[in-house]
Amino acid sequence: MADPYTILGVQRTASEKDIKSAYRKLAKELHPDKNKDNPKASERFSDVTKAYDLLSDKDKRAQFDRGEIDLEGNPQMPFGMGGQGFGGGRRPGGAGGFPGGGGFGGEEVDLSDLFEGIFGGSRSARGGPGGMGGGMGGGMGGGQRRAPPKGANVQYRLAVPLIDVANLAPQRITLSDGKTIDLKLPNGAEDGTQMRLTGKGEPGPGGSGDALITIVEKSHAFFHRDGDDVRLELPITLDEAVNGAKIKAPTTSGAVMLTIAPGSTSGKVLRLKGKGFTRKDGSRGDQLVTLAIDIPEADVDLKKRLDGWSDARAIRAKLGV
Repeated sequence: MADPYTILGVQRTASEKDIKSAYRKLAKELHPDKNKDNPKASERFSDVTKAYDLLSDKDKRAQFDRGEIDLEGNPQMPFGMGGQGFGGGRRPGGAGGFPGGGGFGGEEVDLSDLFEGIFGGSRSARGGPGGMGGGMGGGMGGGQRRAPPKGANVQYRLAVPLIDVANLAPQRITLSDGKTIDLKLPNGAEDGTQMRLTGKGEPGPGGSGDALITIVEKSHAFFHRDGDDVRLELPITLDEAVNGAKIKAPTTSGAVMLTIAPGSTSGKVLRLKGKGFTRKDGSRGDQLVTLAIDIPEADVDLKKRLDGWSDARAIRAKLGV
């Protein structure tokens, strides 16, 4: 079984921060856009994303550590099933490993004909509650029976605008079977996040595989991601900087009124709480607005107003010049 800790290169005791840091480093290095001629890098990127998807979820991580699920999130169940073997039957109308199956408990159902067709065994292979003829061996020469395989998983890359990622806006996607669905983005969505749609992959004898959708976060003209925060450089005029003003500023969720204090300088950063990306816990980061004073080029009136005036401060003294 593939080990997500080994894939990410972290210890089993790694913190959430360590896991996220390792994933970001590897995702940046292996991203398909940077390795178009290297299919192995694309495969590793998929594995790294799966590993992060599992380890960043506390419940899934705990299940994996206990040996209950594998890297794909599928249950790790021994054939013995704790005394509830295949001979114990299945509930009709469910979604188990066989048509109509809903697990391995419940009503008694004769599976011998089904296994004869699949494995060529005899009717004596039916067995009792202990599990198909005594630990999978009865009537089959001691050979181990395997459940019919599921269909293949299908990989998708979904390009999502930065603003939609920040607001978790639903995304429409067309699957390989031609069906179109509206996909809800998860909390903590970012470039490289992988989503799983169970049963939306290729069909197979044991049921359909899954659709694995990797989010590709599209860049924006003036918003930029900084962790869970959004950064914006906001131009202001000289008079707004000197005298102060109330101006409109764009955010990922619409324009807001922003107060510019008198005497503001270029590089000053203002914080808009809760206007960033949605975290895994549902809270949101902030928007960090950096002011940039825009001086008009060759403005005759401004030049006249400043004629004879100069700023005598030694503003570069702290730089040693």
